[in-house]
Amino acid sequence: MTIAFITGANKGLGRETARRLIELGHTALLGARDPERGRQAAAALGARFVRIDVTDDASVAAHEGRIDVLINNASIHGPSGDATALTGTDALNVFDVNLVGTVRTTNAFLPLLRRSPDPVIINVSSGMGSLAYTHDPSRAESSVIAPLYTASKAALTMLTTQYAKALPGIHINAADPGYAATDLNGNSGPQAVTEGTDAIITLATENPARAPDASSTEQARSPGPEPATYREGDLQRTPPRRVPLCNHKQADQRRNSRSRPRTWCMNRSSRDPVFAG
Repeated sequence: MTIAFITGANKGLGRETARRLIELGHTALLGARDPERGRQAAAALGARFVRIDVTDDASVAAHEGRIDVLINNASIHGPSGDATALTGTDALNVFDVNLVGTVRTTNAFLPLLRRSPDPVIINVSSGMGSLAYTHDPSRAESSVIAPLYTASKAALTMLTTQYAKALPGIHINAADPGYAATDLNGNSGPQAVTEGTDAIITLATENPARAPDASSTEQARSPGPEPATYREGDLQRTPPRRVPLCNHKQADQRRNSRSRPRTWCMNRSSRDPVFAG
């Protein structure tokens, strides 16, 4: 049974991720900054609430035990629109949660993850942080002006690749949930929050050993891409078993679908991140 710790989990993608993991028979530790909202969400889902503020070193460090999956989900949007109105304080606030918070939480939880036989870190990033997508006029990402959010997610994706290289014993990926309706975007997304968690759930449960039973294994794996082999030349060596096998042809076909959740597979043995899911 997987023990997963999720930050920013009292609502939106984090809460739905916790709900789905519990439904699959796993243990979800629901992390949130607001004690009242966090306890209410945990009680409703049957999860355990843990107060955590990813901007506070002391709050992040005060944890013991073992976890198998760390899901860095906590995020804020920051100002949109007029870039001339941005302040240094605005930038510091957004990056402190979206990027530095991930550093704090990841480093603080490394001892707990290393007690797991198969540790996993999932960083919830965004296609809004893609340089290619935000420069492609055919994509929705190119029409949004949110300088600090997009910059923080671009940095988070790069941070994920670096952690994946630096921590070979831990399987590290970044997930793009797509444009899901959450408070972060004023519930304007065209896809349901459940669909937005498909990539996260796939990464958290894709190892069959993590599923409580055979039926849960099938249910957990169903949102993700069908397993496929890499094309010749795409890998320098065989991928670690926790990194999803990404079918490049299928991934290319999905790049133009903004509403479909995607996963960046930060495969330590490939040259470049690949979209899948």
